[in-house]
Parts: sequence; structure tokens; C-alpha cells
Amino acid sequence: MTKISRTGLIYHPDYLKHDTGPSHPERPDRLKAIIRRLKESAVVRDLDWIEPEQIRRTEIEDWINKTHHPSHLERIRSSIPHAGLHYLDGDTPVGPFSYEVALLAVHGVLKACDEVMKGRVENTFCAVRPPGHHAGYRRAMGFCLFNNVAIAARYLQQRHDINRILIVDWDVHHGNGTQEIFYEDPTVFYFSTHQYPHYPGTGAEDERGEGPGKGYTLNCPLPAGTGDRTYLEIFETILVPAADKFRPDFVLISSGFDAHRDDPLASMQLTEDGYAGMTQILKQVADRCSHGRIVSCLEGGYNLDALANSVEAHLKALSKPK
Repeated sequence: MTKISRTGLIYHPDYLKHDTGPSHPERPDRLKAIIRRLKESAVVRDLDWIEPEQIRRTEIEDWINKTHHPSHLERIRSSIPHAGLHYLDGDTPVGPFSYEVALLAVHGVLKACDEVMKGRVENTFCAVRPPGHHAGYRRAMGFCLFNNVAIAARYLQQRHDINRILIVDWDVHHGNGTQEIFYEDPTVFYFSTHQYPHYPGTGAEDERGEGPGKGYTLNCPLPAGTGDRTYLEIFETILVPAADKFRPDFVLISSGFDAHRDDPLASMQLTEDGYAGMTQILKQVADRCSHGRIVSCLEGGYNLDALANSVEAHLKALSKPK
């Protein structure tokens, strides 16, 4: 009998309460488009919809402080306005509910890790906001407050005794925050494909880690116009051998969908087929190395139709029978 891969979906309607203003690219409409598409799609039958329960605020803050400097959390909390918007940098606004929503996003990703580790699902996609991969050890930037994927990696290591974690970041913008946090850490392998040169300016090929972490950061900077074929070749010829050598116990994905050819914030040429193909490759890596365990977290993606289509393709590939 064919084994069906049970795929979870993390979502909570409170993720819509993070107010970034009506013209900001990272807006609640992104999640509305994703959820609407999934409910219209046949893929929904294969999903285990998981809504994080009431937030464990102090515990979530403790896990944030294990990944970020404690001053970072306090800086975010003290910057929340009573009304209107406050900008942490030129791109990163927060509103009255943003701190609580950011905690809930972290909580959702940690819940996803728990569900996978308990064997209730094999893999999970986290439809959360705000995104996280630009958030560094001490600062928020690029729409990101807390680094959801980085916090998940530390949580898996310290709560679930996972040793080696592979983070794959296919967002069109380099995940400078994730790279910074793990730059000297040989237990977390960070792999990124991204448009280069482009925001935030990091992610050159010679950025490979430092000290004991040297060789555990692998950047594949790509020129504008790169499409499906090149991405899939890079995954097959560069990522797969590196991952098989590293032998991760868990795979985390920073799944930004802004390298899509229709995205307004970049100039790449990925399609839904490309995202599905990359997902299939990572499923094969996870099947070989980490008992199929994958948690994927939403990062970018700003054309609503392209975002919804790409997430649907990603989830179809995640939930595809072995």
C-alpha cells in the first residue's frame, strides 16, 4: 500500500492583525489569498489544519531569547504603538497588535516542529506572518521582527534533541539574519539561493561561515532572470551533495515565493513548477536523512495570485504520496 504523506498547515486568523499599512507589500491580503486558494483546491483534503492554541507567552519569549539577544525582544516590545504605525526601519512597520502576532507566528512554527516530532504529521507548512529571515541577532529589518526559522532550529535542538539541521532559503532576498545567527555554528547548515546583487546586499559566494562554522554556510547568488531550470540544477548538483554529506536530522525551509516571475519586488523567473520541483528534491533529501521531517515557513511573495499558486504547488509536492 502506498504511504500517504500527512502534511500539516499552521494558520491562525490573528496573523491578519499585524498592521503594516494599506500600501505595504507584506500585508494581511497575502495570507487571505493563500487560505482562499487552499480552500478552493483539492490539496486541502490532504492537509491537517493546525491552529496554535492559546499562546504560551513567557515560554515563547524564552525561546526567542535563546536565539536573539534579549535586548532585541525588549526593543520590539517597547516600540509597539498604541495606535497607528511605528517604523523599526524604513521597511518594517509595527502596529498595536504586531508584538503579539509576532509571538504567535513563532508559536505556530514551534507547534509545527512539535507535531512533526510527535509523528502526527510528516511535514508542515506554516502560513504565518510577520516573516523572519532578515531578523538578525540584535535587530529587526526587511519586514521581519523575530527569526521564525532560526528560533525553530534552536527549539528542535534543545527541546527535541535534534543534532544537525539543514535550513534551505529560496526566498529571492538573502536571509542575512539567519546566516548571521548560525555563521559560526557547525550544527546548522544554511543554504540560500537569491537574486544578487539585491536587497539586503549580503549572500556572496565567499560568505561560507567562520570558525567552527566555516563551510556550513553555502550561498548561491544568482543573476536577475534566473528561472526554473537553473534553480533545479543548483538544487540537484550543489544542494543535494552538500545535504547528503551533512546528513541533517531535520529540514527547515524559508519558503519565500518572491522569486516568481510575476513578483513585483524582484526580477527572477521561477514558476509554480519550479517551486514544486525544489520541494520534491527536498522531500527526497528529508526521506534519506531525516525520516521525512520538514517544516516550511512562509517568508516573502507579494503578487497575490503568484503567491497563492506557488504555495498550492508547494503543498501538493509536500503531500504527494511516496
